[in-house]
Formats: sequence, C-alpha cells, structure tokens
Amino acid sequence: MASVDILHAPGIPTAENRSHLLPNLRSNLGDYVDRSAIGWMRSTPSDTPVEEMRKRFEEDGYIWVKKVIPRDDVYDMREHYFSRFSHTGMLHPDKSPREGIFNASSDPNAHEGIGGLPEDTTKQLLDAAHADPVYRTFLAHPALRSFIRHFTGWEQEVIVDRAMLRHNCPGSKSTGIHYDQYFLRDGDDEFLTAWVPIGDCAPAGGGLMYLENSTALGKQLEDDFLRKAELLPKQERIDAFNKFMAKDGFMSHDAVDFQEQHKERVGRWLVGEYEAGDVVFHNPWMIHTATKNEDGLGRIRLASDLRFYEVGAKLDHRWMRIWTHDDGL
Repeated sequence: MASVDILHAPGIPTAENRSHLLPNLRSNLGDYVDRSAIGWMRSTPSDTPVEEMRKRFEEDGYIWVKKVIPRDDVYDMREHYFSRFSHTGMLHPDKSPREGIFNASSDPNAHEGIGGLPEDTTKQLLDAAHADPVYRTFLAHPALRSFIRHFTGWEQEVIVDRAMLRHNCPGSKSTGIHYDQYFLRDGDDEFLTAWVPIGDCAPAGGGLMYLENSTALGKQLEDDFLRKAELLPKQERIDAFNKFMAKDGFMSHDAVDFQEQHKERVGRWLVGEYEAGDVVFHNPWMIHTATKNEDGLGRIRLASDLRFYEVGAKLDHRWMRIWTHDDGL
C-alpha cells in the first residue's frame, strides 16, 4: 500500500484539512486524542522559495519539507539497519528488511529501541548501528546538507555526533513529550533539529506529532526549570534528568492530559503522512512527541534525530560523541 502523497501550493487549504480524514492517535499513556484536537501539518515542496520556507518555520516552529533526500537512498538505509536485526525475531519472516515489517508473533516490548528498555543483545546492536560507517555516511548525505545550508543561510554546518536511530515496533513504547533544548543545555540554543523518517510513516505509525503554537510555552517551561535549578552545580543544572525534571527526561507520556493542562496557550496536535525522503526541521523549543505505533501494515517506525549548529556556535560537547546506550544523556 503506497503512502499518501499530499502536496499543495503554500497556504491553499486541501482535503487534508477535512476532519473526517483525521486519524485516531494516542501517545504512550492516556486516551486517544479527540479529533477536534488533531490537525494536519503543512507540507512544503523542497523547491519552495527559501524566503517562504523561512517564514513558515518562523510562524510554525517547524517545516516539513517533501523529498529532500532521494527515496531509494532512504530505503537503502532502512534495509541496512534492519538487516542487523534479521536474527532477533523482530522482523516478519516472510518480509524483507527493506520493508521492515514487525513479526506480530513476537512481544514488541522485547524489541524496544532507544527510549525503551531493550534487552542486552539489542543494546549491543544499537551501539553498533550508531557507529556503522553506512549510517555515518547517510548523515552526511549531500542532498540533506546542501538543503540545510540553503535553508539556514549558513556557510557551513556542524552536525552533533550524537545523532540517534530510533526504531519503534507496533505496540511498543514511543518517544515522550519534550522539546529539544533541555537535552542540549550546555550549548547555544540556535541549533536546528532535523527529523528524518527512514521509510514511509503513517500518522498512527509512530511518527512525530507537534503541539501547535508551542514554541513560547517551551521557552517558558525552560525558564521555569532553569530558575528552579539555578543553585544546582552546573553538571546537574544542565542535566535533562536532574531532580526538577521527570525521571526519564520527558515532560509527560499523555498527549491528552498535557494538551489539556496548557490549552490556553497551545493549539492542536499536528501530524503528517510522512514519506521516505521527507525531512521535518524544528526549532529547539517546539514541543513534540511520537504517536503510539499502531500502523495497519505492521511497519516498524525507523527515524533519525539530527541536530545542526552553525560553524562557530557554542556546542554542547557532551553531544559531540557517538550515541551509546549507557552514555547517560
């Protein structure tokens, strides 16, 4: 089944705004989000004039750009990653690693990735996958890097070495509610996050959803956290797991409850029908989470989180080393 390809001219309403097409979505905990509290993200063709793209990013806190990376290159990465897990029982025995279909006879909690509680064997596979030269080459993809320079106007970008590959099986734990700045507090707050789905990802397939108009709230919450933590030693103050933060580094795992708490300041949860090759860029304050993976085709969600600074910016050097399961960040 092919993913839906929704492209439209900037600012023109389309069928993606009609409420009867909205999916059923939920996060790790809590009820399904009411459809009145869900909306579609704006998609942006990659050849949109850069002034319009920057305007959208400033207005929305994110920009979902279509077809930045060649689709086949993305699926080559997907196939390479899941080939590592072919002996674990995670993959459907009659499907290829390129498809990345979950083996429904397996316990999804036994195959959790980053953010879950993976088994020791999986931890070793995850560590190796992050250091894999194929993945490190993918992070330097010329189409992605040239787009970033075009979009930001930077002469040269620096990628944070601690990029992350997250797989999420149907039924397993997904990423909780957060904004990125509190994980990278020891560097400048002018970095750019790129979320790269590695394969097609339906709205209910574990992809990201963004809390509409949440940039200002993210900044306020961070100011509140820093004020509470100002007397802590620096290493504790910059830690996303300090005593004033949630124990797992997330603000919540319940999208309905979190939205209700802040309903006077934010809008809907926004989602997209992501295709391989798309990239979503967002600012450090934009509040987001992942949907629970309830993909109707059994697809395992695979994506990579990348952060970029402009050359010369103050980096969070804790993040300038390759991810490992026990790095404490």
